[in-house]
Amino acid sequence: MLRLHHHPMSAASRFVRLVLGEYAERPELLDERPWERRRDFLALNPAATLPVLIEDSGPPIVGGMVIAEYLDETRGVFQRDKRLQAETPAERAEVRRLVDWFLAKLENEVTRYLVRERVFKQEMRPEEGGGAPDASAIRAARANLKHHMRYVGWLAESRNWLSGDRLSYADFAAAGALSILDYLGEVAWDTEPLAKEWYMRVKSRPSFRPLLTERVRGIPPVAHYAELDF
Repeated sequence: MLRLHHHPMSAASRFVRLVLGEYAERPELLDERPWERRRDFLALNPAATLPVLIEDSGPPIVGGMVIAEYLDETRGVFQRDKRLQAETPAERAEVRRLVDWFLAKLENEVTRYLVRERVFKQEMRPEEGGGAPDASAIRAARANLKHHMRYVGWLAESRNWLSGDRLSYADFAAAGALSILDYLGEVAWDTEPLAKEWYMRVKSRPSFRPLLTERVRGIPPVAHYAELDF
C-alpha cells in the first residue's frame, strides 16, 4: 500500500503523482498543508516539505526526485521500454539535470512565488504568513517564467521529448510544474507553440486525468485547463 502526503498545488507532488500513474499505482492521497507544521507530519519529515511517500510500513521517502529514484528501482527497472529513467549513465544524468531544473530552479524562480502569493496566502492564517499578495513577487516570477518557457520551447524543438528520444521523468517534472502555472493562467502558450505541442502530448496521457479534474477551492482554473486540444 502506498500513501502520498502531498498538496495539489505542489509541483513535486504532481510530478510524483504522474509517475505513479504511469506505473499504474494508485496511492492513498493525504492532503498536507506544510506551513501548518503538524506534529505527525514533522515526525515523518522534519523539514516539513512535500511530497512524502510511504510504502506499507516502511520509512518515509522524502522529496520528488528521491521518490522518483525509489520508484525506478522498485518499479521502473521492470518496465522495459516504459521505464521513465534512461538506460545509460549519460542519459540518466541529463534526465536528473532537467528534473532538478523544473523542481528546483523553476520552483525557486517562478512556481513557489506564484503559488504562495495567489493560492497559499488565501489558506494561511496571518500568523502563518497569510494576507494580501505581494505584487512585486508576482511580477518578478512572471518575468522569470518567460525565460523558462523559451527554454522549454528550445528543448521541445531540438528533441523528441525533453531529455531525448524517450519519454522520461524530465517530461513529468516539467509538466507537473507547468500544469500548476497553467491552472492559474500564467502560461502564455501561444508564444511557444512547440512547448505547447509537447505539453499537449503529455497532458493527453491517462496519468494526467486526475490532475485535470482537481479544483482548488475558491480558485477556478482557466477555461482551457482541462482541454486536451487547446
